[in-house]
Amino acid sequence: MSEAASVLTRLQEEGFRTLDLRFTDLSGRWCHTSIEAQSVTEEALARGILIDGASVPGWRDVADSDLLLHPDLATAWADPFSAQPTLVLYCDGLEPAAAMDYERDPRCTARRAERALKDLGFCDRLLASAEIGFFMFDDVRVEQGPMRSSYSLESSESRTAGSLPQLSGHTGHRPAPGTASLSLSPADHHGDIRAEITTILRSLGMAELRHEHGPAACMHKIAIGRGGLLETCDRLQLLKYVVHQVAASYGKSATFMAKPIAGEPGAPLSLALSLWQNDRPVFAGQGYADLSQTSLAFIAGILHHARALNAFTNPTANSYKRLQSGNDEPTLLAYAAHNRSAAVRIPYADQPARKRVECRFADPTANSYLALSAILLAGLDGVARKLEPGDAMDRNLYDLRPEELEGIPVACRSLSEALLALEQDQEFLTKNGVFTFELIEGYVEVKRQEIDRLARLPTPAELELYYGL
Repeated sequence: MSEAASVLTRLQEEGFRTLDLRFTDLSGRWCHTSIEAQSVTEEALARGILIDGASVPGWRDVADSDLLLHPDLATAWADPFSAQPTLVLYCDGLEPAAAMDYERDPRCTARRAERALKDLGFCDRLLASAEIGFFMFDDVRVEQGPMRSSYSLESSESRTAGSLPQLSGHTGHRPAPGTASLSLSPADHHGDIRAEITTILRSLGMAELRHEHGPAACMHKIAIGRGGLLETCDRLQLLKYVVHQVAASYGKSATFMAKPIAGEPGAPLSLALSLWQNDRPVFAGQGYADLSQTSLAFIAGILHHARALNAFTNPTANSYKRLQSGNDEPTLLAYAAHNRSAAVRIPYADQPARKRVECRFADPTANSYLALSAILLAGLDGVARKLEPGDAMDRNLYDLRPEELEGIPVACRSLSEALLALEQDQEFLTKNGVFTFELIEGYVEVKRQEIDRLARLPTPAELELYYGL
């Protein structure tokens, strides 16, 4: 039985009413189109269906809008949240005439990155794990217009919650400033919600799951175990979907914004990578922190291209509210073993198979297909060019004096700066055809439109500063 016939049989035998086809746009949003289950044909599953590519920001022009949405039939899973029984398939964008990868499709980019990896000779696969942060609120209000601009966020955990009425009354328990990380109930108000999220993720095939309260009030973190590049990106998309749905089922709202709360730490996306060849860990060796020379060159590549990587790993204007000097965030482009203040960290590993390199400056708004692929290519460029990472910074980088910071490169301070860095440093992405010039051009165009919109909007802070001048 073909894969298409197998999916068709599952639709019929398990009583699904809808087939949901999901794909990812340049900004990382999950988009979808649906087919009523009895209308699904084996040809549609095998060949794909046409969509309006011009309706996706940064994709097709309206004069040539047809795009083939091709389902990955090995990715089928039952949506636990839909009212009508729904089977979901991840999809790639293809050119209709030639059935070739659409150059601006992020998932196709991750596929090309995996193929390029296997062509290198010294490694045949990447394993990646991730820890992602998010915030959860009880009430979110946003107003943006010509005469009014405001937002308000509220949570039972926030510092302002004690003065607000609660139906069940106030217990007085919430994370004290500086003590939120790893806090326990009753100060942690959402442990059961996180547990339900991980339970559902487990039922959908994920393993090695861990959850905890983050270092800010209302912030939470979930870690997922190792998988291949494309597999990890697919999992992160699914994780975000499950977080949003479970939070909503409790009458709450979850966000993966990097910095929604002033004066609190931002949400991280830590990505740990390791390379393998014939089940042998390429990163294990006898150098610094028991790393191989290949691993050190990989680190050097990430640090060398980090400012261009920021365009993908920190892709919103809000991302740089987190990446500002004076915040305890990993913005100094240095590396060290066990050191969480460094942009690249080597976690403790008691076995060669556990050796990995952790990129810590990314945030959860990143399009995982583009961000993880770009980090991989930066590291591989370091290996190809035999770059040296310099001396490790085995001290708390947050405590360095100003004179000690001289000469240490830093992450970009704005999205505009990151896009400029990407335009000036993109050969490592395009030289093997993994990232196309068309994708980078479309991505930069979408992001510059966001910057332009924000540049035209007065903010409450501006009125506070300048109204009386």
